Amino acid sequence: MNHVRVQTGDFDLGIEVARLREGDARVGAVVTFVGTVRDLNDGAQVAAMELEHYPGMTEKALDDIAAQAAARWPLFATLVIHRVGPLLPLDQIVLVAVTAAHRGDAFAACEFIMDYLKTDAPFWKKEDTPEGARWVDARVTDDSARARWQVR
Repeated sequence: MNHVRVQTGDFDLGIEVARLREGDARVGAVVTFVGTVRDLNDGAQVAAMELEHYPGMTEKALDDIAAQAAARWPLFATLVIHRVGPLLPLDQIVLVAVTAAHRGDAFAACEFIMDYLKTDAPFWKKEDTPEGARWVDARVTDDSARARWQVR
């Protein structure tokens, strides 16, 4: 079962994981990733950032990514929460949580979802730096991370 949310408010990791695995005795592994706002990016101080998205389109893209992971690994549930709007250093941005019978499947699926989120999810990030606001471009390293999941 895939759960996807795009929201402005923060999330509580403990509560979200408890909900995801609640009552499912099959779960032998829960893997989570939480991304946070850094105060330094590409050599510049970051005072704040803002994430923009297209409602509806973004949720569909996140659900598609989670579905691709579920098609590759025997998962019980996935959760993707991605925040939008203004954020400050130390704020949580994203939560990816995966449940499975075994840790290998859960780790791989969680990493796969994050790699695809960084490249395929329709988010636009603007950072406030001492030199002014700047839009953040995609990184080559994100594309490389995603490419390793391509079927050869």
